[in-house]
Amino acid sequence: MEIIKKYFSNLSEEQENKFAKLQELYEDWNLKINVVSRKDIDELYLRHVLHSLGIAKVMNFEPGAKVMDVGTGGGFPGVPLAILFPETKFHLVDSIGKKIKVVNEVVEGLGLENVKTTHGRVEEVKDTYDFIVSRAVAQMETFHRWIKGKVHKKQNHELKNGILYLKGGDLTEELIGFPKATIYDLPDYFDEDFFETKKVVHLPIKYKP
Repeated sequence: MEIIKKYFSNLSEEQENKFAKLQELYEDWNLKINVVSRKDIDELYLRHVLHSLGIAKVMNFEPGAKVMDVGTGGGFPGVPLAILFPETKFHLVDSIGKKIKVVNEVVEGLGLENVKTTHGRVEEVKDTYDFIVSRAVAQMETFHRWIKGKVHKKQNHELKNGILYLKGGDLTEELIGFPKATIYDLPDYFDEDFFETKKVVHLPIKYKP
């Protein structure tokens, strides 16, 4: 928990309490339904929570903004972002039912009222969003195809509406077909070795009805 306060020093008491509850909630649910590896549970705040909040170092979501988390797994990056941005609406989607079950229990345990979840494929979601976030669920070309037609036309943020993607390693080849993508290196924001090759990729998406 201290590692979160190290990089996000302006948390309200309510936000601190919610971040602090994450360890207990995930440990409890992980015993019943394994969604996070044992090693990662022991380093939950570094490998999952702070990693998810890397997006917040690049983007400050406005109140009322709509964000979809595709392939949320156990709730990352959506749950930590929802705690940090309580006035932003988050929609967490995953095709694996047991993962969404854990997310639902964590969301309920935290009392997060700005999160809704869907068990299903992203292609079946009919809504549109300011931003679509994810943590390396597919190659960018595939992901880009999945979320076609799901980005709002109206712009309300400094960065243009589109994808905010947590990725690692050399992305040169993967992004060769996306010249408008911007890469933000997480070691510019976080000191820990874990982030050495981690990045946030912003890819603006033009609205196409």
